Amino acid sequence: MKELNRQQDLAASTADDAVGLERTAAAVTRWSEKWFPDAYIFAAIAVVVVAVGALATGAPAQRVGIAFGDGFWSLIPFTMQMAIVAISGYVVAVSPPAAKLIAWLARLPSNGKSAVAFVALVSISASLFNWAISLIFSGLLVRALARRTGLRMDYRAAGAAAYLGMGATWALGLSSSASQLQANPDSLPKALLAITGVIPFSETIFLPQSLLLVAVLTVVSLLIAYRSAPGAERAKTAQYLGVSLNEAELEVAAPSRPGDWLEHSPLITILIVALGSVWAWHEFSTKNPVLAISNLNTYNFVFLLAGMLLNWRPRRFLNAVAKSVPSVAGVLIQFPLYGGIAYMLTKASAPSGLPLADHLSHFFVAVSSHASFPALMGVYSAVLGFFVPSGGGKWIIEAPYVIAAAKELQVHLGWAVTVYNAAEALPNLINPFWMLPLLGVLGLRARDVVGFTFTQFVVHLPLVIFMLWILAGTLTFHPPVMP
Repeated sequence: MKELNRQQDLAASTADDAVGLERTAAAVTRWSEKWFPDAYIFAAIAVVVVAVGALATGAPAQRVGIAFGDGFWSLIPFTMQMAIVAISGYVVAVSPPAAKLIAWLARLPSNGKSAVAFVALVSISASLFNWAISLIFSGLLVRALARRTGLRMDYRAAGAAAYLGMGATWALGLSSSASQLQANPDSLPKALLAITGVIPFSETIFLPQSLLLVAVLTVVSLLIAYRSAPGAERAKTAQYLGVSLNEAELEVAAPSRPGDWLEHSPLITILIVALGSVWAWHEFSTKNPVLAISNLNTYNFVFLLAGMLLNWRPRRFLNAVAKSVPSVAGVLIQFPLYGGIAYMLTKASAPSGLPLADHLSHFFVAVSSHASFPALMGVYSAVLGFFVPSGGGKWIIEAPYVIAAAKELQVHLGWAVTVYNAAEALPNLINPFWMLPLLGVLGLRARDVVGFTFTQFVVHLPLVIFMLWILAGTLTFHPPVMP
């Protein structure tokens, strides 16, 4: 074993010499792990920066503080909705039918490199429906592939491929926080709704230009995943990395008292799912299905029903929910800060002056044009996304001045949301915040996979910015729709 490890280390070293980009990524990862604090700190710093910015525009300190407090709880409905997105996705992904599907899928790839590309395809495809399912399901698929005898797959590259849905396409799919927010006026803070209006899915994720962007990103991501994965002779397997592949099932102990019977009987599950299905049928049969699924409450309701049904017994469903909760800790504690930031941006101003959001929108109008705005905003949003790694929370911060500037420059408002979505996903490839649930499943550390995701980032960044710019010219501005 020691000799095998020595040979693998030598082969890996040779590969690193041949691919300088991976060495650079490893160095960047080591630096960030040493110097970058928890994502909560970035959100807290953003609060301070926005408060200082509001004061700099002449807003009295009292108004800034009041705006922060008034906005702190303004995102409670959306915070709960996004927490349920993560929980329901996890519950579906760890259900017994999903486990059988994973076992079947794991038999398909013929070699280690194709297995990595296959994981990338599954991750990207699942992310268009639910980002949490994409993370957990893809991670479990990697573990199943790693258990295959004779399949020498680089476990790190496969782990990075499992993250591509979150790093490339999730924000262009049904669980896109910004698109969901804009399609649901009840989820938006009133101050923001007055600026943006309602922007339905037909103007964001279902735009032909947006679908084309998804297709291009999918093909490019798969090619990079395949080409960057080490071959069999250089692959570092899960066993080599010391990762245990023994699966810990969601324990469901046998009933020990009469009161436990209902927890282990599918009767309650069947009744609740039947009741919920009546409502879901009515919702989708009486409305345009696209409009129905764009309602975040409907979206979450359907996935929770699916989670109940797929786990079958209430006790197993509850165990899956309990296991999923740690993955939403960041959402629960950071979103209130984003609500406070949004209010400071839009409500804190001098008695006869403009709020900070208006100053920012005027700045972007001054430095950009109708043609350059999408590319400029894409770069800005990607940079900000590294420090505020939350699609919904960051949109609350950006939307007031992004949409105001887009309206003034006559940029298609739905495309402005798509610009945000595509650019917002980019920093996920190098920021470990959303990697945490996946890394927990894989038993890896961020530095094990960032070398591969950084390679994707280097290619995605110019490609996404170029497509956001070139496709914007094919769209026409429409005034916002007010509820």
